Amino acid sequence: MSDVRQNSLFYLHPNSPEEINKRTPLSATVQLFKDHLIREGKTENTIKSFESDLELVINYLDGATPVGEFTTTMLSNFMYWLDNDRGVPCSRKSYARRVTTIKVYFKWLFTLGAVSHDPAKALLQRSGPAPLSHVLSQEEIDGCIDFSRRMKRGDEQDYRPEMLLRLLVDTGIKKSEIERITDDDIDRLNPQQPILLIRHKTKNQYKERRIALDSDWLKVYDLYRQQYPSKPGSDKIITCTTRNLEYILTDIGEGADVPFKLSFEVLRWTSAVQDYRRGTDEDLIREKLGLSKVSWYETGQKIKTLSEQLDNESAKQP
Repeated sequence: MSDVRQNSLFYLHPNSPEEINKRTPLSATVQLFKDHLIREGKTENTIKSFESDLELVINYLDGATPVGEFTTTMLSNFMYWLDNDRGVPCSRKSYARRVTTIKVYFKWLFTLGAVSHDPAKALLQRSGPAPLSHVLSQEEIDGCIDFSRRMKRGDEQDYRPEMLLRLLVDTGIKKSEIERITDDDIDRLNPQQPILLIRHKTKNQYKERRIALDSDWLKVYDLYRQQYPSKPGSDKIITCTTRNLEYILTDIGEGADVPFKLSFEVLRWTSAVQDYRRGTDEDLIREKLGLSKVSWYETGQKIKTLSEQLDNESAKQP
């Protein structure tokens, strides 16, 4: 066997840390990293947690990715996905541990000389309690809807802003969820009470949330679909990037003089707080948001605090 062939096998299937280099796939290093942790005297629980954390990285960023190709941006996007878009609650403790796992792993690779720089060094830990989101008052919601109706596409009303805004206020769905919605996910069997189906696949199981839609929204949606038909080969209702949707929300907020940046997160919290203030059962709010009972304890407390803040701000107004 030639030296070139042997070297290729070494970096693809390293038998020791010394055989790892920048071209070695991430997945080929996990066992060697686990052996390193054992030699360092880490507890069995710590090793299992670190191994599980790396599996998440592999599932999100692809285990075939060479370790030398990882960047700080890639790792930051992974942490954002964990915290916001994965669909599974990430507690502050779990978030901190996962940052630690990534930092320890890439520092190990850097110390070995397998990578020329440490992409995890610049990752930041969150500290202190998570800050409360802003939420819209009913008056601000009405102002945003009014402005969205005045946004133009040529000489006509652009129905995308109103469709987007009202959908998010009514349902509280996340950015990652809206980009997956298709026409088939809108149940029109009862036109007076349409239903939005949010489907998730977890561990080979499909889960479904059924969220009531406003019948008036359905009328706006149909006008929107006339302006924005599906792209060829796609049945998704969103025909632009989520970044463009973020710009639309920003424009609505600025046009309606909202004193903070309007975002998907703000509208998700706004939807939950509006439901709470209408007296909706907390279990129904939790299920609508797609949250577990464990994660609801912290979220439910925040919703109550945000509702109290709206009351206090309303009392201050003349």
